Amino acid sequence: MGTTTTLILGDGIGREVSEAAQQVIEAVGVDINWEIQEAGADIMNRYNKALPRETVESIVKNKIALKGPTATPIGSGFKSVNVELRKTLDLYANFRPAKTVNGIPSRYQRCRSNCSS
Repeated sequence: MGTTTTLILGDGIGREVSEAAQQVIEAVGVDINWEIQEAGADIMNRYNKALPRETVESIVKNKIALKGPTATPIGSGFKSVNVELRKTLDLYANFRPAKTVNGIPSRYQRCRSNCSS
């Protein structure tokens, strides 16, 4: 049995993205026991909030999670799931790695040497 990992399905296209991520991870042979949890606008009627206590408890217990995209309110509605997770779990970085590919125009070019200048 693999590592137990919390999977927050997200809402809207988040569910499709989460399912695709599961398929990719399984296809490369990583053994994960998924603990499926919910968060986002789609579950507001059932829990009266976008981030249920059970979801946070699952992350704390497993110490690892993969989250699909969730709706983010603009100006009103409910608290952002991303912000609420960062505050609740005392996370301070939203790290999104990016890679440039030679021959493909991009906003930033690959650093070859002395990258600080």
